[in-house]
Amino acid sequence: MTIETTATRAQDSKRARRERRREELLDVADRVIQRRGVGVSMDEIASEAGITKPVLYRHFGDKDGLYRALTERYIDELKIALKPATAASEPRDRLAAAIDAYLVYVEREPERYRFLLHASEQPRTAGIVADFRRRHIAECAFTAEDNLRRAGIDPGFTEPWAECVSGMIRAAGTSWLEARSLPRERLVDYLTTILWEGFSSLRRATAAQP
Repeated sequence: MTIETTATRAQDSKRARRERRREELLDVADRVIQRRGVGVSMDEIASEAGITKPVLYRHFGDKDGLYRALTERYIDELKIALKPATAASEPRDRLAAAIDAYLVYVEREPERYRFLLHASEQPRTAGIVADFRRRHIAECAFTAEDNLRRAGIDPGFTEPWAECVSGMIRAAGTSWLEARSLPRERLVDYLTTILWEGFSSLRRATAAQP
């Protein structure tokens, strides 16, 4: 074994240890945010981890760097949460599944969702959230294009429709997170009906309920 190979392996091992430690610190930060909310300080996170604040700075640079890493982690988790919704074969069922998957995440991970809402308004993290939305809207538009064409609707409407879907689900999820004015299943049904058939059908569906 050459000296160069030994040095390379030592560097790789050091890098792997650093990455593991970084992930451990993100676990700690996540735990504190779950308990205290998005406004936690670096001092609180360092105290929870049993380290000094400069150690956090060595791994993340500053609080913005830590929050950027958490934003990336939470976005990846949200992507995984939404992925099963694409399995439904019927377009309307797929829309309902996507809405439900999003609201399940909001219901299950309220503090992480609040964190992402906060991140969407911060200069260092807004781009990460915006990029996720752009990709999600593009996927919605791609899925909708053939369905609109078969329905005799101009497929050029797919992107605005996808924007409407994304915006309405996000707005409804944010409001529902705080109010919980109706069960998740009912909200999923209402949103699916509005987005798929329009407000007139929602009025009929509501009137038909006992």
